[in-house]
Amino acid sequence: MRLRRNRQRHATAPDANAAPRCRRPHSLFGRLMLIWLVGLTVVLGVSQGLILGERGRAARNTMFENLASDVVTVVALMDALPAAERPVWLARLERPRYRFLLAPLPAGHALAEDFDHPALTRLRQGMAGRAFEIRMALRRDDRHPTLYLGTRLGDGSPFLVEALAPRTQAPPARILASIAALVLGVVLLTWLAVRIATRPLSRLAQAAQALGEDLDRAPLPEEGPVEVRRAAVAFNRMQDRLRGLFSERTRILAAVSHDLQTPLTRMRLRAELMDDERLREKMLADLAAMQALVAEGLAYAGSTAAAKEAPCVTDLDALATSLVADYSDAGRPVSLAGRCGRAVGTRPRTLRRLLGNLIDNALKFGGNAELTLAASDHAIAIVVRDHGPGIPPAELDKVFEPFYRIESSRNRETGGTGLGLAIARQLAAVLGAELRLRNHPDGGLEARVSLPLETVRPSAQIGGQ
Repeated sequence: MRLRRNRQRHATAPDANAAPRCRRPHSLFGRLMLIWLVGLTVVLGVSQGLILGERGRAARNTMFENLASDVVTVVALMDALPAAERPVWLARLERPRYRFLLAPLPAGHALAEDFDHPALTRLRQGMAGRAFEIRMALRRDDRHPTLYLGTRLGDGSPFLVEALAPRTQAPPARILASIAALVLGVVLLTWLAVRIATRPLSRLAQAAQALGEDLDRAPLPEEGPVEVRRAAVAFNRMQDRLRGLFSERTRILAAVSHDLQTPLTRMRLRAELMDDERLREKMLADLAAMQALVAEGLAYAGSTAAAKEAPCVTDLDALATSLVADYSDAGRPVSLAGRCGRAVGTRPRTLRRLLGNLIDNALKFGGNAELTLAASDHAIAIVVRDHGPGIPPAELDKVFEPFYRIESSRNRETGGTGLGLAIARQLAAVLGAELRLRNHPDGGLEARVSLPLETVRPSAQIGGQ
């Protein structure tokens, strides 16, 4: 049994010596570049091979035609010269790719009788009435295929022609440089073409990602290839339909919340006239909870209209100081620490509502609120902390859902509608900010708003503008 388990472990264990898998590009740009470059590389390689092969065939044909003419001339010359002078002339008549010898035909593979070549036809015509034989053999020195043509002169002396087939030569540096320049040009043109082709898709992806943050963003330009134009048209129609659906939802929620105010007021007046004091207190408490829910519903519906506020350059230090002063005047325990010393382009009323919502949430569940400002090179962090019981880590993301409440971890007496943090998250999305919750190491809940810097200016310059 133990041996079987060991075998299974070895069978399932990854092989350290295994070759890593080839990873394909994940983006459409990378894949198109890979397809184009591989295809063009194959085309260039095949075309270069065909060119070199054709050059080799042309060189062999030229050599064979020159060889046929020279053989006819040299054989006639050897017949006219005395035997003693023939070796001297043969040395003078030697060519780079073939030479003439007074030797018998070596053993080798004889060419077929049906072998036909224009040079062979010329050779037969020039040596009419003279027998000759052509064989293919390997030279002993370099094992290179060699073509031998043997015949006999007029006095019966053997005559041999030894011809070396042209070897494939490496392309010269000029051709290699031309190929390199061609490949570089193709790579640049491919990069430009693929980038132009995929740019509309990149814009479509960015627009889809930003759609959830701002439904009132400008529509996509309906340009580019047919498929991209169709996708842009469909996206713009989808954005219009979503904008209409959200507007209708907001109007319905606002109308229902507003219309509930009147019957709730009548019910409160009637409850005040009840004789049973205990029942009257319960009815008034229930009506107060319903009115709070209606108020939160109106606030939640109004948060969707925050994007219509025009952004402007805002002094965050002054905004935070004014907000904390309003709470202090009302006797609420809210403090301010830190200073950002900068101004950003943002929506001040929306930001004030966001911070007020977080401070109200801290006061409701923690009893106090500490507002802290801090600035970096890329964003401004606004932190609202309380000293309450906090939230279980598994519930930190769920509390942003509308009407989600955690009464077991927060104060049961405070109640709540479950819309406060949902409104805060929606307002943060309108500002392009990021809202996160975490339990502070020293206790309490901490809400952190990371506000991006769109316009950065020293606070001291704002008063002089």
